[in-house]
Amino acid sequence: MATHYDAAIIGTGQAGPSLANRLSKAGAKVAVIERARFGGTCVNTGCMPTKALVASAYAARLAARAGDYGVAIDGPIGIDMKRIKARKDVVSDTASRNIETWLRSMPNCTIIRGEARFVAAGELAVGAERIAADKIFINVGARALVPPIPGIDGIDYLTNESIMAVDFLPPHLLILGGSYIGLEFAQMYRRFGSAVTVVEAAPRLVPREDEDVSDAIRDILEREGIKIHLASTCTGLARRGGEIVARIETAGRASDVACSHLLLAIGRKPNTDDLGLAAAGVRCDPRGYIVTDEFLRTNVPGIWALGDCNGRGAFTHTSYNDYEIVAANLLDNEPRRVTDRIVTYGLFIDPPLGRVGMTDKEARDSGRPILRGRRPMTRVGRAVEKGETLGFMKVTVDTETKRILGAAILGTGGDEAIHCITAAMYANAPYTTLTHAVHIHPTVSELIPTMLGELG
Repeated sequence: MATHYDAAIIGTGQAGPSLANRLSKAGAKVAVIERARFGGTCVNTGCMPTKALVASAYAARLAARAGDYGVAIDGPIGIDMKRIKARKDVVSDTASRNIETWLRSMPNCTIIRGEARFVAAGELAVGAERIAADKIFINVGARALVPPIPGIDGIDYLTNESIMAVDFLPPHLLILGGSYIGLEFAQMYRRFGSAVTVVEAAPRLVPREDEDVSDAIRDILEREGIKIHLASTCTGLARRGGEIVARIETAGRASDVACSHLLLAIGRKPNTDDLGLAAAGVRCDPRGYIVTDEFLRTNVPGIWALGDCNGRGAFTHTSYNDYEIVAANLLDNEPRRVTDRIVTYGLFIDPPLGRVGMTDKEARDSGRPILRGRRPMTRVGRAVEKGETLGFMKVTVDTETKRILGAAILGTGGDEAIHCITAAMYANAPYTTLTHAVHIHPTVSELIPTMLGELG
């Protein structure tokens, strides 16, 4: 016989625990099912551990540049990968434990360990246990995509998950994929001391960005000695002695690249293939993402999908916003929709990229009359003072409505400064609201009104 709950939540990524907290406080009897570590991708193999590694890489880079600031460091800069990993583990493990403790402290909330699988629309199996729930929320996340490259089964490779266990310095790290995940690992391991090669199938890095952003990112990485192959694909992998050899094809010509370690960073795959969704009648798209409406409801009444598995965002902040949308509709009588969300995200190389709204291309393709503003980071006093002047900021505005359509800040503090523009866009305020605002000097944000005051 199945144990009945008012709600069952599968997975403890960014959306799950917060939703459990709201439901349990509202008096619902809640089951939270987790098969692995609490916290999902962000806490365990994504944002928190990778940004801890990025911080160590930044410290290594800053120490190597100490002379530029008039600071003398006696002797060579040393990299202790075991200590770097240990620091990263403390950050990640602490967050995971805190989430588990929080969940276990919630009233009316039961933690069930194991893999959940639908046996019917309102019923789940977790091992031998049966769970029936009036409402079921799927928050199972995604994992690295492993491509069917000939020879891949005969070699060892890394993903964003398995690389978290690395406590040594790879002599030569080859990364397949020149987008957000791949580039963060590329720069951090180059700064730790590895030789790094990036292979990207598109004609430029991070191809969803505008060309000027992609070109500037490439320049930043190549300045640090990262080798980049664009419009290139890996067509074969083999083990040769102690090395991995990748066959790389570019414009019809093939060459071999030998490396010590291989990182796959070419995409993500939703963790939906073992959920038994067919038994519940839940519809997925051809890539395995669960199809939802603007309220994050699936096609089956009483079942929702939140986070990476619904294909509506691949970020921690979008997953958390999914929770906010579901909670607002179910508990607050507030009709919030995922379609109200403005696209915003960051690329955490150094300097970072902060992005919001449309790209220039998207704005042009929309047919709107537009104005554009741009400032190099060499004109930003804060960047000059820090000796970190690579990059630029730019913004696109609708000429008629004076609303900001999108912006990019590639430069020191760009991941924080972008929120000035994000807030104005959510407020649906004209760009003149920012031009009239007084910002603190010296900051990166203070150049945003200046840039907006010189639109053309």
